[in-house]
Amino acid sequence: MKIVVTGGAGFIGSWVCDYYLNIGHEVLIIDNLTTGVRNNISEGAKFVEADIRDFQTVNSVIAEFGADIINHHAAQIDVRKSVDDPAFDAEVNIIGSINLLESAIRNGVQKFMFASTGGAIYGEPRDIPADENTAAVPISAYGTSKYAVEKYLSYYKELHGMDYVALRYANVYGPRQNPHGEAGVIAIFCNRIISGETCKVFGDGEQTRDYVFVEDVARANVLGLDAPCGSYNIGTGIEKSVNDLLSELGAASGGSFDVQYGDARAGEVQSISLDAKLAGKVLKWTPDVKLKEGIQRTWDWFNKERKVKY
Repeated sequence: MKIVVTGGAGFIGSWVCDYYLNIGHEVLIIDNLTTGVRNNISEGAKFVEADIRDFQTVNSVIAEFGADIINHHAAQIDVRKSVDDPAFDAEVNIIGSINLLESAIRNGVQKFMFASTGGAIYGEPRDIPADENTAAVPISAYGTSKYAVEKYLSYYKELHGMDYVALRYANVYGPRQNPHGEAGVIAIFCNRIISGETCKVFGDGEQTRDYVFVEDVARANVLGLDAPCGSYNIGTGIEKSVNDLLSELGAASGGSFDVQYGDARAGEVQSISLDAKLAGKVLKWTPDVKLKEGIQRTWDWFNKERKVKY
């Protein structure tokens, strides 16, 4: 199949491209390289530097390629930036997604796959791990914009018959993650430890997340190609605190490092993990990589690639 991957030069998107190419699909990447990097572009993939907010360019690229599937990973992913500038977050995450959906309809695309969020869409649920029936009550503009796109997916399915799969990711980590942004605490900590800098923790470090390894996520994107229409949690169901991460990184790095605690930040949930039983039942997906192994593999990559520029 011919698959367009937006954000394919980014952290998760590049792994998805690798997995698609490895099983024989033809891949075209659309990325504006704002956060993506050329070094991540998969060998064998076609690449167009473009912004998903530019409908004319994106539509022309999709039409010329003759896409069967659009896999949409391009996004504004910084929760704190979304709180500070919700209009920009909506412009990228909502308007950009609508542009792609409109192009999909015009060009006969068979399926639309969307990288959604389970870490931010549910807000502060009463019961965790949260499953797909948990009420979506996001407490950030980022979570709100991702949920809005899922609603647009449902609308385009109802109006145009557009088949879709939304994968609601937990906190994804692993090799290639950008350590210089505000998202991706494991990558940020790895970079700071290697650089001899202090690891900064916002809050007391007891806030918990569900951490899922990037290769498990890429595999979910392969299984999602044949999945029935719907939204699926992609996570481990296990809560780990920031302090737990620091402990695991101490073991992985084999050394000590400085940690500084500060004020918590607005828009961040206190505790979340995802129930992925539906993905297990329908997609036949389960996470394979445990946190200890995943952090060790991530640390080893950052330690080896410390000279890589982002």
